[in-house]
Amino acid sequence: MQIFKIDQSNPDPEIILEITDLLRTGGVIAFPTDTFYGLGVDIFNYTAIEKVFKIKERMYEKPILILISDKSGLTQYVSKKDIPSFAQKLINTLWPGPLTLIFYASESIPRILTGTTGKIGIRLPDHTFCRRLVRNLGRPITATSANISNMPSMNNPEEVLKTLKDRIDGLVDGGVTKGELESTVVDVTGNEPAVLREGAISLARIKEVLGGEGI
Repeated sequence: MQIFKIDQSNPDPEIILEITDLLRTGGVIAFPTDTFYGLGVDIFNYTAIEKVFKIKERMYEKPILILISDKSGLTQYVSKKDIPSFAQKLINTLWPGPLTLIFYASESIPRILTGTTGKIGIRLPDHTFCRRLVRNLGRPITATSANISNMPSMNNPEEVLKTLKDRIDGLVDGGVTKGELESTVVDVTGNEPAVLREGAISLARIKEVLGGEGI
């Protein structure tokens, strides 16, 4: 297993290249985000995605969210190109940030990532390293929490190493992350938005942004 030391807010471009190479060859990395550490693979590498499920001992029925590097990349991964106005409000105001939006997945998204739902969780993180890594790879990466399923999420690289060192191919050590709350999850596939998990962004803030449109 490789360990990559990075500055989360000012990562070395050469190290990002090394991590990108590992992802391109099907590697699984644990990496820091603006919430906790996540498990990342190239979303178009089916074998690597399967490895994530095995690492986490996760049921295949459960979907896995993905990270994008900028708002412009969203539409190619969702099936309905006309994003609802309430979803657009959330995107315009709260992205980048700890907000996961659930859309119907486009045909380009591997079905294994959607579980049995046909939907995909997408997030644009407020995290320089994450966005640069995804941009350099040229495609999204997974961002399920770096842990065993049903165990607490981890924000300390030492904890991640202790738990997953024999299971992952690389650890991106950026030090301790915020790790206070997970991302807030909002399903925007219906006629109104539905908050599935209140996290780092409060329900009150979601309602404020929507201005009475749904919820």
